[in-house]
Amino acid sequence: MKLTEDFYTHNDVLGIARNLLGKYLFTCIDGVISGGYILESEAYNGVVDKASHAFGGKQTPRTQTMFGQGGIAYVYLCYGIHEMFNVVTSVEGEPHAILIRAIVPTEGIDVMMARRNLKAFKPSITCGPGSYAKALGITRQMNANSLTGGVVWIEDRGLSFTDEEIMAAPRIGVDYAGDDALLPYRFFVKGSPFAKKK
Repeated sequence: MKLTEDFYTHNDVLGIARNLLGKYLFTCIDGVISGGYILESEAYNGVVDKASHAFGGKQTPRTQTMFGQGGIAYVYLCYGIHEMFNVVTSVEGEPHAILIRAIVPTEGIDVMMARRNLKAFKPSITCGPGSYAKALGITRQMNANSLTGGVVWIEDRGLSFTDEEIMAAPRIGVDYAGDDALLPYRFFVKGSPFAKKK
């Protein structure tokens, strides 16, 4: 069952990031569905978070999507190479977002391997935000798409993890954020080769 807008539109970005673990992220491109369940997520707490693109209320053509109503995709290019897929949460004007960092592939694996130019299946296929986004065919053309639509969406299939199975840790690659770089805003399922270990 696809998650409804209600899932995304409260202001507890950490709670949503935690609850996205075990949910299934899918794309449908040219009639082909690919995806899997989310194993690692990273929360960005809007205008007060120095690691957020929207810190201080900064609005640019790129970040404008973050200020929309929760339940849409925020996709941007990182280092001129990697497409990065984020879930916009909270209400319009409050730019909370969650970067999905890794999934466990379950559907369309052959297609994902082809997109990643892999001849053998291995965890690196969807470990890391740039890797799984390429595997799922996610591009900036999906920016601002509704996550309840038919191009990119998230489903609840009843998979969940206990608090003992989940680790909260600092985010990755945000050293520029000073003290905020140390906040335990990254959540991942322990012991999986598809997620970062620290």
